Amino acid sequence: MDTQRRPSFLWPLPMQNSQDGGRDFDIEVGYPRRIRRRKSLTGLQRMAYIVRRYQKLPAPFVVCASLSASALLFVLVFMYNEAFGTKFVKTRTTSQIFTDHVSPYKNLDSLVMVAGHAIYTSSKCDKPEGEESWFLEPYQKHPGQASSFVEHIKAGVEVADKIDNSLLLFSGGETRKDAGPRSEAQSYWSVAESKGWFGKESSVRGRTLTEEYARDSFENLLFSICRFRELTGQYPANITVVSYDFKKQRFSDMHRRALRFPASQFSFVGVPTSPTSQVAAIQGELKVQEMFERDPYGCRGDLRSKRMNRDPFLRTVPYPVGCPEIRGLFGYCGSDAYSANLPWDH
Repeated sequence: MDTQRRPSFLWPLPMQNSQDGGRDFDIEVGYPRRIRRRKSLTGLQRMAYIVRRYQKLPAPFVVCASLSASALLFVLVFMYNEAFGTKFVKTRTTSQIFTDHVSPYKNLDSLVMVAGHAIYTSSKCDKPEGEESWFLEPYQKHPGQASSFVEHIKAGVEVADKIDNSLLLFSGGETRKDAGPRSEAQSYWSVAESKGWFGKESSVRGRTLTEEYARDSFENLLFSICRFRELTGQYPANITVVSYDFKKQRFSDMHRRALRFPASQFSFVGVPTSPTSQVAAIQGELKVQEMFERDPYGCRGDLRSKRMNRDPFLRTVPYPVGCPEIRGLFGYCGSDAYSANLPWDH
């Protein structure tokens, strides 16, 4: 037996498992070699692979699977909105506007609303009775018309003065393009300020605010109710509307009935229009009442077009964020009265 030490490279090398460091023995070269591992696919590659496999599936199966996935997604979104959407709106409203903010109006429970009819454009508030101080539509250009606006403002102040726990709101949006981005409501507030609140400043000024988005009489009433809720944290127990006397039926019957507000808690104070415009005003009112009779919520046809035309600056209406309990009224459009529960139902 040859005892001479053999070179190490002649001794057989032990076989290594392929799991041992990722190496195996190469018989031809006599030393371990690294096994090439298959590279892992990226996310994009995996997606492309799935799409290719998906395209090879039978067409009926693909259609059914797509419809099922869409239906499932819709159900999940609907359930999430029902579970958290309303809760979020209510939490935001209650927590941020009412709970966190200490409102000085929480003790007020009656609403006095003055519906706006025009925008004051004078740089000074020294001649509010003059027609030249207001932006007037052709049908409003009658002697004494501006004075009737001032009478509206005065009547609202006097009514609010008699009701100690009332909130006075001047209502009306930025309805006239040529008048600029000025609201009817702010116009009325400015005139009241210039008139020293007709001797009632200490009593009324501190509880008089504006609602600056309404575009017609129905919105004057609905938006003011929501604004009252924003400011006081509750809905009005009683409502008094101040407007032209020939609009009494529109407000006291048609709009009140559409909102299902109790007649026993609703009152109307009428202000005469100028004598020279009275006949035309009554004729025009009858036509408007016919339209509201067919469309109580003013959401179709000519009434809807009128609202669009009275929004020249595309103002985003913030309601019903501040009054989530009646949000259904803001989206309802029908010939029959809104049937869901309302806060003033008895």
